[in-house]
Amino acid sequence: MKTIDLVYRTMFAELAQRSLDASFEIDFPTTGNFVRVPVKDRDYWYFEQTQPNKTRKYVGPANDSEIASRVAAFKEIKEDLRGRRKLVSTLTRQAGLVAPDRFTGDVVEAMANAGIFRLRGVLVGTVAFQTYAGYLGVRLPGASLQTGDADFAQHHSISSSVEDSLPPILDLLKGVDSTFRAIPHRSDPARATQFENAARYKVEFLTPNRGSDDYDDHASPMPSLGGASAQPLRFLDFLIHEPIRTVMLHRSGVPVTVPSPERYAVHKLIVASRRQSDASGISKREKDVYQASLLIEALKITRRQDELAEVFVEAWNRGSRWRAAIEKGLDLMPDKRRMATGMTLKEALASIGEKLDGFTDVGSGLAG
Repeated sequence: MKTIDLVYRTMFAELAQRSLDASFEIDFPTTGNFVRVPVKDRDYWYFEQTQPNKTRKYVGPANDSEIASRVAAFKEIKEDLRGRRKLVSTLTRQAGLVAPDRFTGDVVEAMANAGIFRLRGVLVGTVAFQTYAGYLGVRLPGASLQTGDADFAQHHSISSSVEDSLPPILDLLKGVDSTFRAIPHRSDPARATQFENAARYKVEFLTPNRGSDDYDDHASPMPSLGGASAQPLRFLDFLIHEPIRTVMLHRSGVPVTVPSPERYAVHKLIVASRRQSDASGISKREKDVYQASLLIEALKITRRQDELAEVFVEAWNRGSRWRAAIEKGLDLMPDKRRMATGMTLKEALASIGEKLDGFTDVGSGLAG
């Protein structure tokens, strides 16, 4: 795995900032104003317009430093579409960073423009993985980037409290491809957590399951998702905790919110252990552990071992089910990758002075 040149890493950071600024201006035209609104003992930013009718749009927590800085510089944000397109072209053609396929990019861009990330949704899955090359400043193998769907996650507590909503999801997706349709949930036919087009491309909405496993079989209503529901998943709360902002290399750059790469890597070890043993499940778990090993390697060469170790410790200490899943995920790796991953984890833990009970890895990649 190779890092990209400093000039390209700097260029990516500039594109990310300019794309975020541009999206902020689209969402919040200068005809309105920002107001702080207390909700349940916390302050949040809302954007208020009075013409033609008074409306209020959720922005985010008042203590979010990135949002606060954009609020302060609101009137200075300028649109520079052509310049950002040139940056995207340079990063994909010269730096060797991979852009998403055009259809996936259009789907995510439509969701972004509608406000999914403003409403604290998180892009997850392989489409999120595609953004880590630029964020970390490394080249990732193309085989790890292939996908046929786009997945978005949101906490139910956020969806039910922001007092704002996306436009109807099916209408948004039909704007990209008129063949999109809602797929009735297997246990709740009146609800839909997945949408599919004629080419079998899927868009799915997910939410953490923090309660009984019984909830896994039911769609969760999500007030802010434009009529869509979400599929509850175990371990998802760990993945989308403290996500990061970055940019997808599509058109002029699409600002997205994705899981931190260290959480994505550890989460992939866990979900790999829970895949079915049929042909589809085997293929998915091979991809899971491949992506996990690549990100762990990337975190090592970009000197982010401390972040990896802290997240690994958090997951390991969540209990026996988590430890067993991590162990099995490591065991699913081919020998050479398992050894390299195990050594990196050992070094990362040592870098923060941690020695975990039950984790006796000495470079073999095995826990036990």
